[in-house]
Amino acid sequence: MSASQIIFYLISALILSSGLLAVTARKIFRSAIWLLFSLLGIAALYFWMEVEFVAAVQIIVYVGGIVVLIIFSIFLTQQSGSELPKAIRSRALFSGLAAAFGFAWTFMLIDQHPFNNPAGTAFSPGVAAIGNQMLSISDHGYVLPFEVISVLLLAAMIGCIVIAMKVKPQEA
Repeated sequence: MSASQIIFYLISALILSSGLLAVTARKIFRSAIWLLFSLLGIAALYFWMEVEFVAAVQIIVYVGGIVVLIIFSIFLTQQSGSELPKAIRSRALFSGLAAAFGFAWTFMLIDQHPFNNPAGTAFSPGVAAIGNQMLSISDHGYVLPFEVISVLLLAAMIGCIVIAMKVKPQEA
């Protein structure tokens, strides 16, 4: 086993274990922290694949934006220390069966496709090429998805503000 494979398996173990802890944690703040570690692991996987620009975007948008907004929302609702209710047994059973079915289906699809490398072509996107593609308004440009992501961040911020607002009781 090479060092590259060991690094891949360590990063994968970090992503899977922190993702599992994010959905099984009883305290909502701990769940958000485990989500943060899972997203950092995904950024590490991008760095391992030498796609530094995508890794930086992963850290800036998701770790630095979405997770921070989630944590602020948790603190502003004053529910950060409370425990989440225990899962209903039938829901846990259904979730386990759905996860097992999803894994089986994924492995079946992976087994059907050989994923051959076409003629030894290397994947080497440059930051300049990615930037030109993102700002292009041609058929294969990404201006619209780029703007949709900014609307997503704006909606997350507005949602955080709405959750944080306290409703004053009305006097009769």
